[in-house]
Amino acid sequence: MTRVYVSRDSAARSVGADEVAERIAVLAPEVEVVRNGSRGMLWLEPLIEVETPDGRIGYGPVAPEDVDGLVAAGMLDGTGPCLGPIDELPWMKRQQRLTFARVGVTDPLSVDDYTSHGGLRGLRQALAQTPAEVVETVVESGLRGRGGAGFPTGIKWRTVLGAVSDLKFVCCNADEGDSGTFADRMLIEGDPFTLIEGMTIAAYAVGASEGYVYLRSEYPDAVATLRAAIELARTEGWLGADVLGSGFEFDLHVRVGAGAYICGEETSMLESLEGKRGMVRAKPPIPALQGLFGLPTVVNNVLSLATVPTILADGAATYAAYGVGRSLGTSVFQLGGNVARGGIVETAFGITLGELVNEFGGGTSSGRPIRAVQVGGPLGAYLPVEQFHLPMDYEAFAAAGAMVGHGGIVVFDETVDMAAMARFAFEFCAAESCGKCTPCRVGAVRGVETIDRIVAGDNREKNLVVLDDLCDLMTDGSLCAMGGLTPLPVRSAVRHFGKDFGA
Repeated sequence: MTRVYVSRDSAARSVGADEVAERIAVLAPEVEVVRNGSRGMLWLEPLIEVETPDGRIGYGPVAPEDVDGLVAAGMLDGTGPCLGPIDELPWMKRQQRLTFARVGVTDPLSVDDYTSHGGLRGLRQALAQTPAEVVETVVESGLRGRGGAGFPTGIKWRTVLGAVSDLKFVCCNADEGDSGTFADRMLIEGDPFTLIEGMTIAAYAVGASEGYVYLRSEYPDAVATLRAAIELARTEGWLGADVLGSGFEFDLHVRVGAGAYICGEETSMLESLEGKRGMVRAKPPIPALQGLFGLPTVVNNVLSLATVPTILADGAATYAAYGVGRSLGTSVFQLGGNVARGGIVETAFGITLGELVNEFGGGTSSGRPIRAVQVGGPLGAYLPVEQFHLPMDYEAFAAAGAMVGHGGIVVFDETVDMAAMARFAFEFCAAESCGKCTPCRVGAVRGVETIDRIVAGDNREKNLVVLDDLCDLMTDGSLCAMGGLTPLPVRSAVRHFGKDFGA
């Protein structure tokens, strides 16, 4: 039976993928229509892939009204006006997909698909080792947090393993609120079992018995997919009182957030999981020692946890062979904004910003010259084209006054007003601050007012000094990264695009 793949990813569904799949089923009831995740080439969605002896042949973007003509032209045989073999497309061929190896390839809710494509190898390998050996494997791999700070994942796990407690937790922060980021959602919708496997390995490594995925309410498809996958995993014995017959006990639950950006910060997320208002906690104590309900807790991002299975399956050295310096392995970069080819790129650290934006992204969708890109979400720096030589590397970006963050890259063309973008950074902080500390709560409001005075020409030079002082205060005095990083986009906008401020 011919298998035809049509993405069930939210991005694909938003442009008609459901209707495309339904039309294929009507025209060709003899074929098997598989709803897979997205390959990440979002400009080609809805994308149809037809399984042939020569590999999967792609067609896209396909509107529902195009299906009849494509079927008549031989699409179900892999002929007609096609893109060619999907794996041979330049976008796919240049990537090194480790975390996203199965996304877009398998049926996200098929346990057979998952295991036949390498699923559970990592968990089985972990269960054959001691918890301490698993932790050291993750340490040796060089895996770092993908949520922003880039803290070494294995070091965090080592701390939780060493903590003495009868109950420990593993929490996955899937409150993906940064602008231009969608990798967490795409992975959960396209390969939820890999997150479940990664969290189970983490739990075994540190001695935890309960896990929680804190998932944002704006992702209803991801919520439904993950909950369905967890039920299947329980049925298969991948979760529960006796994981894979090992005697190890671990269960997993989904908790849906209420739309607060601040809950992307780990301690705010923990407060929300406890049923409280999402507000930042002072540190120390760190969550690894006193986290959820005051007990030792691993808190990692989706991509960090979903990368663990491949590290355990193939070994730390194999993973660490990718990347540069202290930024080892691969990262999932997301191209958005005014870009011709938006989507997901997973490649080794060290690729330059320019390669991602120009070669993968194809420049702007408007056709105008690029003026700026923002890397790392709404609290990330704005970088001009003169800095496109920067390698995607935590240390290189930090030295340039920027951050890689969650890997989101938002492109702006020459029409962008950078003073307005700097104002937006303060405005965003004022709206999303939890309000616990004064530098963030009040500083963001004063920042909006100061930029308004600068743009209006009111004592411009004096107010630029005030703006600089305010940025120092927020950076040094804020309780968490919400206020502490808000000056990053503001200062980068003033530094690189001063004329927009009348300088």
